[in-house]
Amino acid sequence: MKNLHFKDFFWNSDLTCTGGYDAIIQYLNEGKRTCKEVEEFMKARASIEEKYAKDLLGLSKKVCGHNEMNTLKKSLDIFKLQTEHVSLSHLQLAQSMREEAKKLEEFREKQKEIRKKMEQQMDALHKQKSSQFKKTMDTKKTYEQKCRDKEEADQNVNRNTNTSNTKHIEKLYTKAQQAKQNAEEADRLYHQNVTTLGKLRDEWLKEHIRACEMFEKQAMERINFLRNTVWTHLNQLSQQCVTSDELYEEVRKSLEQCDVQEDIEHFVNLRQTGDKPPAPVMYENFYSGQKSPTGGPPSRLPPPIIRRGPLPDPSNNSRDDTVLYSTVQDAGYSVIQY
Repeated sequence: MKNLHFKDFFWNSDLTCTGGYDAIIQYLNEGKRTCKEVEEFMKARASIEEKYAKDLLGLSKKVCGHNEMNTLKKSLDIFKLQTEHVSLSHLQLAQSMREEAKKLEEFREKQKEIRKKMEQQMDALHKQKSSQFKKTMDTKKTYEQKCRDKEEADQNVNRNTNTSNTKHIEKLYTKAQQAKQNAEEADRLYHQNVTTLGKLRDEWLKEHIRACEMFEKQAMERINFLRNTVWTHLNQLSQQCVTSDELYEEVRKSLEQCDVQEDIEHFVNLRQTGDKPPAPVMYENFYSGQKSPTGGPPSRLPPPIIRRGPLPDPSNNSRDDTVLYSTVQDAGYSVIQY
């Protein structure tokens, strides 16, 4: 299929019409606006990445597992460290995006300067062409009017050929001659303006074709540059994902080395307080002072009642009675001296 080009499809039948040229200029202006929009988009994305990086960096500085120990503590420390590295990578990404946006801005400004020179030349040609066309049309009207005046003067001379008034004939003849001279002068001016307009037209045609080729080249360069810019932008985002995943992989490797049993044993060895539990609390009988071997709670039943012998007669009190009284068979009874 044959490629289409600006120079073949943006003409107008009216010499003074600039519709085709204006359509191209509008297309270029819209392209310039697109460059500006993509540039602003990338700058905004860079600001988002920068803010995220700073927030992530602040987060990596916060306490996380400060009181943890052994392998899990190592994993948490690496987790914080890699989070910091991820934040720095996002900060670098933001800087790279701004650099790409700067390149796009420079490209846009460069095209703007080149277009400006061409547009100024074309605008000047359009004004000259329009002015010369108007001047040519005015001289054409004058020429046509002078031709009609000449014909009328000639007709007056012919109508009065047989008139006996010689003076009147001479006057008509002089008028006809003057009309002829005026018509010839108008014809000369008209022809001169048509020639000048033709030269301007030829010059404008060449410049219009040159402008179309230059504008088409700019449009192709702009489309290609924008495509590559967006492609690079996406590559940067993809690379950021790869970088982040590589950093996170370091954390995963550390977590693989995290040993639950080892951490438990580490804590036991570091903080142990003893390997024997406290002894059971033994039951102590208030009366006997003996300790219950089982250490169980005291019995709710009252102690058994042991019968004693009859009380000694006070009138016959003697040491033997005392001894006899003190040897009462009662395990929980104390010696009483009267």
